[in-house]
Formats: sequence, structure tokens, C-alpha cells
Amino acid sequence: MTPDPLFDFTGKVALVTGGSRGLGYQMAKALAARGADLIIASRKIDACRAVADELRAMGRRALPVAAHVGKWADCDALLAAAYDEFGRVDILVNNAGMSPAVPSHEMPESLFDSVLNLNFKGPFRLAAQVAHKMAADNGGAILNISSIASLRATPLVVPYAGAKAALNAMTVSMAREYAPKVRINTIAAGAFLTDIAEAWSQEMREKQPVALGRPGRPEEIITAALMLLSPASSYTTGAVLTVDGGAG
Repeated sequence: MTPDPLFDFTGKVALVTGGSRGLGYQMAKALAARGADLIIASRKIDACRAVADELRAMGRRALPVAAHVGKWADCDALLAAAYDEFGRVDILVNNAGMSPAVPSHEMPESLFDSVLNLNFKGPFRLAAQVAHKMAADNGGAILNISSIASLRATPLVVPYAGAKAALNAMTVSMAREYAPKVRINTIAAGAFLTDIAEAWSQEMREKQPVALGRPGRPEEIITAALMLLSPASSYTTGAVLTVDGGAG
């Protein structure tokens, strides 16, 4: 692919968490197709290696890393591996997350902590450390993947919604903290047909109560992600963009 000048990531190094499947996989592949080299992180190294092999077949450098990004020690080890291999990170996509549906009064403390760790604690650590390095070097872009649950009432996933709301707040504050060399933005994603949709009913997989009437296909996240990450979006930071089919 010959990149459009507005979406040219040639020579960039991108780290994508949760990059072995779903939205993360689609964003990683799209960045690679437009010139970026990738660090693919998830808990399962075999899945990371499979994606890395696919990206290498596209002519890109790719580093697979097993990491539980809800744990700061794993976050730090992931960053050490990335900087050892490439010397820098130009793009960070905080995509890894989980959203178990549990009635609030039945939520165990261990699961509550796991949800907050993966959806906020880890992304905070990665974003803070990468942004600090970016600000001291040649700058860069960070994209956090949040959820529309952070913006509107969504029963049964209250800890997840709270963690994603914290991610939104982090985006706005860090965008100011590490400006002007680092841009930090968020996509608040709606219902997408990723692995989580395997637990949905057939009707939910076909219809959603949104303007477009259906859930999103994973590849439909790509254009919003590329726009926010592109150097051409040099005047966009601290934004929370909804990609939700018109949830209202």
C-alpha cells in the first residue's frame, strides 16, 4: 500500500496493547499497512507471535511481547522490551480491556480490582511513562480506547464504566501535562463484534439500539484511530471521539 500523505506512518514505531485480536489487531494491521513497525502485546505470546508474523510478511518489523498490562511490573517490562528493540515509541495505543457483566451488588472485590487494573491502572502507567519519554524526545501520539459506557448509563458494568470514565479524564489531563510535543486522545467505542460478542444473543449480534441499527465491525474502528494518531492531526489533542453507530 502507498500511504495517503495524511495517513503516512512510515518509519513510526507503534505499541498496541491487546493487539492480537479484535480492535487492537485491526489497528495494528492498519498501521503496519501504512508504514509503521509494531510492538504487539497481549497476555498470550502465541497469539502475539502469529500477528507479528503476519506483519513481518507485510514488510514491517514486529515484536511480540506477552504482558498483563493490568500489572505495572508487566507494563515496565513491556516498555523495556520495546525500547530495547526499537529505541523509541512514537505511537501508543492503550487498547487492552475487559468488561464482565455482573450485577453491582454481586461484584467480588478481586474482579473489581482486575477490571480497574486492566482498564485504567495499566493504561495510566503506560501512557505516563511513554508520554514522558516522548516529551523529552521527538514527541508522539497516544490513543486510549474507552467506551460509551463511560458517557451514558450502562447497568451491570459499573466498575468498567468507571474505569473508562477515569481513562477519559486521564486523556484530557495528560494531554495538557505533556503538550505540546505529545498528543493524547481517546475513542469511546460502542458495541463491536469482537470476542465479547460471542456471549451475545443472535439478535444483539445483528441489531443494536443505535442510529445505524447494528453493532460495529472491528475494522470500522480503523479510520477514527488513524485520524487521531496521524501527524496530520497536529491540532487535535485531549479529544474523546465516540465511534458507536450513533448511540445518542
